[in-house]
Amino acid sequence: MDTPTHYIMTVACPAASGIVAAVTSFLSTHECYISELAQFDDEAIGRFFLRARFRFNNDAKGDPAENVERMQQEFNQVASDFSMEWQIHDAAKPPKVMIMVSKFDHCLTDLLYRHRKGELPMEITAIVSNHLDLRPMAEREGIRFVYKPITPDTKAQREQELFELIEDTGTELVVLARYMQILSDDMCRKLEGRAINIHHSFLPGFKGARPYHQAFERGVKLIGATAHFVTADLDEGPIIEQEVQRVDHTYRAQELASVGRATETVALSRAVRYFLEHRIFLADNKTVIFH
Repeated sequence: MDTPTHYIMTVACPAASGIVAAVTSFLSTHECYISELAQFDDEAIGRFFLRARFRFNNDAKGDPAENVERMQQEFNQVASDFSMEWQIHDAAKPPKVMIMVSKFDHCLTDLLYRHRKGELPMEITAIVSNHLDLRPMAEREGIRFVYKPITPDTKAQREQELFELIEDTGTELVVLARYMQILSDDMCRKLEGRAINIHHSFLPGFKGARPYHQAFERGVKLIGATAHFVTADLDEGPIIEQEVQRVDHTYRAQELASVGRATETVALSRAVRYFLEHRIFLADNKTVIFH
């Protein structure tokens, strides 16, 4: 038997009574089977979030794609009643992702491996870098590599070119996989909610170069990494995922860096997967994530 196509509905709106009933009743009326449902009422900000994964019943009539299109038109009235921000996604359609790198290869290596193994269902539109070091990795995977060197004089022009590339390729998510350039405030605003960065969780305690050596000198007991949305406030965007590992006095600086690379790859790959599966909701300066 053919595997039925699944869809994902995401809803965010002011908290009110009857939202879950309205959504589930609507899906049931349209001959849908809900295979996964998660919801959260953030009382601190008065917002409600819902994610539903569904498919059409085996005896449902009509083409699924046409049925979804009709549902999207008819759901507008329900959405209007609750002031909803909502979308319906085809779970079988991989989102388009652009990966940005510099010289460090561990995060890119991990993302490409998980993509190749089917753990990260995405269409990689390009690998963009301000250095040529990782070009062979992109070429081995048959992925477009775009070289955009940056100097203080060319930064504005390069960012404009980058944004045009994102728009032209229909990129839905930009992943900064140890891209060692700070995006301008204007670029951060343009990519709000669709650009993910990874950094070691020592920030802001250990800034600048060689953070793991700084950590070694201070005798840290935990190594960590944080994946977050990119904002104009450097490394302070809404947190998506964090990973930590305990260490002790026997770890040398190089060993701390190795542990750090591992935590970075894990945190970043999870954050990307959450985005691909439409599990992330922005709630002011925080995120709501349905695991």
